[in-house]
Amino acid sequence: MRTLTERAYPAHWEADVVLRDGGTARVRPIGHDDADRLVAFYERVSDESKYYRFFAPYPRLSDRDVERFTHHDYDDRVGLAVTVGDEFIATVRYDRIDSVGRPATAPADEAEVAFLVRDDQQGRGIASALLEHIAAVARERGVRRFIAEVLPANTKMIKVFTDAGYSQQRSFADGSVHLTLDLEPTERSLAVMHAREQRAEGRSVQRLLAPASVAVVGVSRGPGGAGRTVLEALGNASFTGRTYAVNRVAPEGSTLAGVAAHRSVGAVPEAVDLAVVAVPAEQVPAVVADCGEHGVQGLVVLSAEFTRDEQRALVRQARAYGMRVIGPNALGVINTNPDVRLNATPSTVSPERGRIGLFTQSGAIGIALLSGLHRRGVGLSSFVSAGNRADVSGNDVLQYWDDDPDTDVVLMYLESIGNPRKFTRLARRVAVRKPLVVVKGARHSGSAPPPGHAAPASRTPEATVSALLRQAGALTVDTVTEQLDTGILLASQPLPEGPRIAVLGNTESLSLLSFDVCLTEGLRPLPVVDLTTSATPEDLREATRAAVADPQTDAVLVTLIPWVDDIPVVALAEALNEATEGATKPLVVVHLAIEGLDQALADHSIPAYPAPERGVRALTQAVRHAAWRRSAASPGRVPEFEVRESAAAELLERVTHEGEPAGASGTPAPGPTRPPAQAPAAPPLGSTPERARSRSLTAEDTAQLLDYYGIPIQAARPAPTPEAAVHAARQLGYPVALKATAPHLRHRADLGGVRLDIASRSELRRVYGELTEALGGPAELRPVVQAMAPRGVDTVIRAAVDPMIGAVLSFGLAGTPAELLGDMAHRLIPSTDRDVADLVRAIRSAPILFGWRGTQPVDTSALEELLLRVSRLLDDHPEIVAADLEPVVVAPRGLTVLGATVRVTEPPHRDDAARRLPAY
Repeated sequence: MRTLTERAYPAHWEADVVLRDGGTARVRPIGHDDADRLVAFYERVSDESKYYRFFAPYPRLSDRDVERFTHHDYDDRVGLAVTVGDEFIATVRYDRIDSVGRPATAPADEAEVAFLVRDDQQGRGIASALLEHIAAVARERGVRRFIAEVLPANTKMIKVFTDAGYSQQRSFADGSVHLTLDLEPTERSLAVMHAREQRAEGRSVQRLLAPASVAVVGVSRGPGGAGRTVLEALGNASFTGRTYAVNRVAPEGSTLAGVAAHRSVGAVPEAVDLAVVAVPAEQVPAVVADCGEHGVQGLVVLSAEFTRDEQRALVRQARAYGMRVIGPNALGVINTNPDVRLNATPSTVSPERGRIGLFTQSGAIGIALLSGLHRRGVGLSSFVSAGNRADVSGNDVLQYWDDDPDTDVVLMYLESIGNPRKFTRLARRVAVRKPLVVVKGARHSGSAPPPGHAAPASRTPEATVSALLRQAGALTVDTVTEQLDTGILLASQPLPEGPRIAVLGNTESLSLLSFDVCLTEGLRPLPVVDLTTSATPEDLREATRAAVADPQTDAVLVTLIPWVDDIPVVALAEALNEATEGATKPLVVVHLAIEGLDQALADHSIPAYPAPERGVRALTQAVRHAAWRRSAASPGRVPEFEVRESAAAELLERVTHEGEPAGASGTPAPGPTRPPAQAPAAPPLGSTPERARSRSLTAEDTAQLLDYYGIPIQAARPAPTPEAAVHAARQLGYPVALKATAPHLRHRADLGGVRLDIASRSELRRVYGELTEALGGPAELRPVVQAMAPRGVDTVIRAAVDPMIGAVLSFGLAGTPAELLGDMAHRLIPSTDRDVADLVRAIRSAPILFGWRGTQPVDTSALEELLLRVSRLLDDHPEIVAADLEPVVVAPRGLTVLGATVRVTEPPHRDDAARRLPAY
């Protein structure tokens, strides 16, 4: 039997999760001080569930059992609990299995696993979530397979294992079902996890948007105040559920704004689903406790003036009760579904029902967008103003809209993206069916962070961020006006099949302006059809009908100016509607100062714009989105390469834990086994401390890591003296290159720090002397000797984790094109073969790779394979925050990597490891 060495309490295993019904719970390791909680939990489990767990009657836990189930080494023995408040509602445990003949010091890679879920909590998806987390823990500790023994009658537990999507084997022996699960994530297991995540997070938002009852906390006794205004808005919208006012000094039995008033949520005689909190920040904790103790499902916190520590405490407190939080500093939520009719905002004007979903972090921007939709006669399906986005984020609301039958188009104003990799994954999935239009606020590094949470500055240029979001399927625009213009078009018109635009109208000048804007935006306008100012609605109907029917057009743009004689706008709108009836091509109208035409056209779902630039830009976005959807239908594939992923993981495990403090990996840390309830404050929301703690690998480790992924680096030898240089050249073989690797000279051939094609020992000595005489001594220059690569084109490949957008793969030509002109192209990681093919061709200097002016084309196939290998490297190992390959010489046949650097950090949570909410 192996001697067990207890590790420090693994706080990074703690996670908040959303369960199948939309409620939240916390997963955490079980510690020494959990004995009372475990006993209380076990007493609430039925005899049948205990029998299923232990295969025998087991009415109570003995003292020895309690000791065994609460004392773990967090390596060979691990126990996790799911908690709501301070109570256990489920547990899972694995015990590593020693293989026969294995040395006592070597860890086995199999473990036996068992679950127990309180009966009143079954059916919430708890066991499935626990399996994801215990599997992630096991993989971290070197366990590769789970063994489970399950009684045949325990069909629910068997289903948890079989539905998880892991590769598995199943047999029946000795009266039980024997299951073996391979814990390596599979395409199916990831799909299962993401589908469960989508349903759970979507359900958690649905509970906030479709409550059966709402309590407004902080309703003033007189007119005015946010709480009172929200209460009135609920009434004006004819909310279909029950409404309650809460004022701590209101007499029982009284009313406020015609609604029954109570002194606390706990005093409300019926269940409350949603609480809208509009009290000063210092009173919010007491309100949250009152709501949590009486079963409220979610909170919309309008209160502002929270510090980040107070905000984290708010989320921690709410999640402990299973509640989700919109806010603080939120404007509120709206749901126009006729079965709900919820307007829980301080806006007493209820929007019309429509097909647009709207998310914003800024309340002011939210008001502007709601007002803009109202002025243009366009409705929405639902609205969420998340304020400081402490808990419910744009990702959560995207999960809801993904399945929402009332929403066809999504508009989002984002000041930060809490989990960029998850956002791009969700955007790709949603945008295939529902256009997603994004305005990114606080875009520049000098901008102040959004209130309440830190927004890490992005090193990626804004244009690149927009391009990468577009790659993920999001349409990025610069202003909320353009967002509304685009969203209204996408919500009301079919997508164009291409960029060919028919331009017609009763004014040649406005049509020509529109024609020019089409060219500027990259569209292909057809010759203008001028109907003259004498055109009647019938003329416009026939001309528009002909344009729609023309197989050479993909969309129609109609320009109008006022007639000398008054023409009823209703007749004009009806004529255009008749012309496009049953059409599959979009129609856009640009008009100047025709009063009432916007509303008349809106009644027929025809978008109208007051300037050619706005109408054409909206049409351009529709063309782009249609093209993206076509490309998304065949996104390419990620080829399988022979790589040594496990060996690379072991190398990275070693280098990322070098020099870590005592107690971090094998030595018990002093103090309690589990952090106390009032633990020290966590890092600020959205912060990226791992970037500050990143470190560069040594040249040897870099070469070894890349070699594991089939990326050899051209051999180089240090040359601190002329004799060492000659010795290195003799080993490598002439001709060689002599390079200064000092940071200020790296890759700077223009400064004389690189000498090529050195053919002999005497020439090498001479060049060595010239180099050191001109640029400094060997200690400063750090010279190396390297074998010459075949002639070709010098390129640069970079991959990095950007805090704004996630993992990014970049490519360009080395030297002037990339450094001076910024001619780099970018794609998200993981990249497909189609992505990298587009990446190579996306730079402006790409013709040099393909035989520009008669030069010999280089081996772009080898280049694309290298890009795919670098993408795979970063996708497999999230602890890598940057990898630079420069220069990469691409020859007519093959390529050579002459230099590389890699930076790593402690591994963050993987998006594909287990479902979890962002940490507070």
